[in-house]
Amino acid sequence: MASVDFILNLAALLLWINWRAAQFDPLNKRRPATLIGTLRPAGPTSTRHWQLPAVIGGLLLLRALFYWQIGSASNPVWAGKLDLSVTVPAFLSSSFGRMFLFSIFSFGVTLGIFYLWLLLFSILAGPEPLQRLVRMQLGALDRWPRGVKIIVPFAATALFWWLASWLFGWLQIDPPPVSAAHRIEQSLVIGLGSYLVWKFPIGALLALHLLNSYIYFGRHPFWNYVNTTAQTLLTPLQKIPLRAGRVDFAPVVGTALTFLLAEFAERGLVLLYAKLPL
Repeated sequence: MASVDFILNLAALLLWINWRAAQFDPLNKRRPATLIGTLRPAGPTSTRHWQLPAVIGGLLLLRALFYWQIGSASNPVWAGKLDLSVTVPAFLSSSFGRMFLFSIFSFGVTLGIFYLWLLLFSILAGPEPLQRLVRMQLGALDRWPRGVKIIVPFAATALFWWLASWLFGWLQIDPPPVSAAHRIEQSLVIGLGSYLVWKFPIGALLALHLLNSYIYFGRHPFWNYVNTTAQTLLTPLQKIPLRAGRVDFAPVVGTALTFLLAEFAERGLVLLYAKLPL
């Protein structure tokens, strides 16, 4: 069931990305600010602005119904788990309302991770034209100062948990905090855990940079973006002699350090969350 949930979240995310990108379509008749914007497609547009969000909403509703019907019939009753790194709230499928709530939150976490990745790419500020795709999805957030964008994951995730903990406690999905201070402490720890999702795009960029260092894939803008952003990530290692002849070990060391530090950080946050004073 977890695989089905992942696939459906991915499908909903692709619909969301398509919806966001459609708002910047130069042939969109709602944006005639430029000469190309005054052009109209040869045929009628296939979707209206509201249709893709409606499809996403329908998908979340239908899969909640599916989880409720299938999960409640299983033995034991299946529980949808919301992985927040340091805590994993569970939603029992015996209730349709809980499954609908899980469906919404599950996609919300996926969407949040996607935007956290985009924030990382925005902070790295790679070359065009690929950086334009990041700007298209982030909108005005991409123009915020770099220091503010670094704080956004922590602040947004902490605020999310502070609000969600009230609902989760009321529905007995997660043990409710025993005090206002306890709720704030939980929110701060979970907010710090938001940075752990950056290890995956960082590892991917460094691995692709290492691959492109020894295999020539041409002068495609994608590889220029990968190399430039990887060099930015490797800046703290520049003063360390990690090159032996033609072999550069910086990407390997950078990848290993990224996942090693993320692993220790996650274990530390899980332990800290479990030992928060009640």
